[in-house]
Formats: sequence, structure tokens, C-alpha cells
Amino acid sequence: MRVAHVITRLIVGGAQENTIATVTGLRAEHGCDVSLISGHSPGAEGSLEESVLAAGLNLQIVPALVRPVHPLRDFTALNKLSDLFREQKPDIVHTHSGKAGVLGRLAAKRAGVPIIIHTIHGPSFGAFQGALANWIFTAAERRAGRATTHFISVAEAMTRQYLAAGIGNPGRFTTIRSGFDLEPYLNAKNDLALRAKFGFKPEDIVVGKIARLFKLKGHDDLLDVAPELIRAAPRLKFLFLGDGPWRARLEQRARKAGIADHIHFAGLVPPSEVARHIGIMDFLVHLSYREGLPRALPQALAAAKPVIAYDVDGACEVCHDRQTGFLIPAGSKTELTRAIRELAADSSLRTQFGVTGQALVREQFPTRRMVDAIYALYLRLANSPAPCPLLVEQGEGGRRPGEEPPRT
Repeated sequence: MRVAHVITRLIVGGAQENTIATVTGLRAEHGCDVSLISGHSPGAEGSLEESVLAAGLNLQIVPALVRPVHPLRDFTALNKLSDLFREQKPDIVHTHSGKAGVLGRLAAKRAGVPIIIHTIHGPSFGAFQGALANWIFTAAERRAGRATTHFISVAEAMTRQYLAAGIGNPGRFTTIRSGFDLEPYLNAKNDLALRAKFGFKPEDIVVGKIARLFKLKGHDDLLDVAPELIRAAPRLKFLFLGDGPWRARLEQRARKAGIADHIHFAGLVPPSEVARHIGIMDFLVHLSYREGLPRALPQALAAAKPVIAYDVDGACEVCHDRQTGFLIPAGSKTELTRAIRELAADSSLRTQFGVTGQALVREQFPTRRMVDAIYALYLRLANSPAPCPLLVEQGEGGRRPGEEPPRT
């Protein structure tokens, strides 16, 4: 089976790690002939291109494939992708992210690819942006949706949002969790030497946040409430993992508020080091206003660290209120303050939430489960008389109950 995956950028991020794990797993576990197509990945957000090449994956860069709307480059990228698909003749084109999702699906349709799949890692439209942008992106998704054989959603919330926007029908959506290697997180320890590197003492309460330093990620919300929290509990420390164009401004905010000694910017942390850093956190906050199912949440829970999350998109599917953490209304500074205070003050509650969350992640987020579910979907679509909307009833590993994992 020949499969081409397309993504806009291979920056350090959940959608990108998901895509690489999928491509790697399909090749290693199921013998698929898989290629990966991406635009360039420059900037402070980091790049995974070298790790892809080091893994021996077939990576092709399309320079015209860029994240911002750019009519000339978009037209060039559409033509280039069409040419690549005509040349490679894949059985399946599987797209990821907004721009690559739209252009990749339209190019695959133009090139006559028989099966076209799109994974929805996060919404490209919603309350986080203005009416004009929503109209443009919704129209683009509807147009690309007509070329789509099947959608994979990383969260049930994504399916609901797309159906509500008039994109697809229920039979064309399958929810498959974004799996990852659990072992480093299950084995994460409170490394006192790493704590000391950031100036944290063993008795400090470390609140972690993993996100690009950019808009819609909620860093400002956390900095709004941090001074009051720190005055009431001086042992509180905050560890920000990630980099981006807002770093200088956020650092300046912390200095102006007089809390720079309590806010530590770790910068861009390689994916292989994320588990080690989560190990020194006491709990994690995730305050994004737009995200499919934030990878940071199951990562923290895999390490038995409770979470606080805004009730946005798929966060509620892993942050179960008062079971694995606190799920709070987006933008509520009052609820954010209350949740941080409660977790910081109660170590037994942190342990209780963490143990429950770890059990949930063990069941739902293994990489093998994700890869098997995707491959099972590929086979069902390929073996149907004509590619048509199908609903995969997901059991263990994405299989129907009692069904053995397919092999090539």
C-alpha cells in the first residue's frame, strides 16, 4: 500500500509528532510504502525535519507550502502537490493541518487519488477568530471536504464542530486518539538535579505549562493570576516549556510584575526531553483557546501529574473534572486561581487525580493503538467496492471487538 502524508510544517508540536509516529508505524508495523511531504519549518518553534531524515523516512519539502494565506504560493503549492501525486500514484493521500489539509486534498482529487483522508488535529474555524476569517476557513474546509473520503478526528469534539459547520456526515468520521510513546512518561521521576537547574527547591510547587509562546495559548491569563497566587504561596514556581515570537514580551511582563524569580522559561525542549521536564512538575495547566486534543494533557497524565485545562475543544475528553484534574471555563481567571490554589495545597488530591489520569492514558494513547486503527481504516476504505463514507467502530487499537490487527 502506497501512502503519501502531507503536513504544512514539521515544527515541534503535537500534530507533527502524531504525523511522524503514524508514518513511522505504518512503515515498520504494516510494511506500507509511506512518504511525507511538508513545507519548510524555520523559526523559533523548532524543526523536526532532521529527526525525520535521521529515521530514514522519505521526506519531500515543498517550499511554496506555507502557513499564512498567500495566493501565489498557495497556487504554486497546489500545482506542485498535484504533480507529486501524479508521479507517485499513491493509493491514499492522508493530510494534516489547515493549509496542507486543504491544498493536499484538492491536489489529490485533481490527480485522481482514489482515497483521500484528512486528520483534524484542531479546528481552523471557531470563536477564537473573527467572522471574516471564519467564513474563509469554513468555506475552504467545505470545499476540501467534498474531496475527502474520510476524516480522522483526534477528539469527538472535532467531529461535532465539523458536522455543525456542514462538513461531511457522521459516517465519514472516525475518532482515533493521537498516540505517543508512553514509557518515558510512565517512568518520569522528580529529578532534583533538573529542579535545581531552574532554581527550584525540593519543597517548591512547580506548575508546568507546555505550549508555543504565541497567541491563543493562554500565557497571559496565567501571568495575570500569578502575582496574587505567589503572594499567597511563595513556594509556587512556574515552568514554561516552549518558545515563540511572544517570549520577549512575556518575559518582560514577568519582570514588570516582580515575579521573574518565579517564572522560568525553559525555551524549546526537544520531544525526547519533555517527559523528563514533566517529571519535575507537580501539575500542569493548559490554557489554549483553540486545540483539538492538546497532547500536553495526556503527556502530563501519563506521568501521573494532574492537569488544569480550559474547557475548549477536546480537553474535556481527558481532563475529567475532579477526576483527572480541573476543567474550567475558558478565560475564567477566578476559576483558574481557585484550581491552582486547591491543587497546590493538597498533595493527596494531586496523587489521586494523577493515578486516575495515568490509567486513562495507558488505555487510550499507546502509539501502536493509533497506528493499528489508522491502518485498519485504510484497509476498509481500500477494500470497499468504491471509496465511500465508512464508520469504523473502534475497539482495542481501533479494531472492532474480537478482530485481530491486520497485517500486510
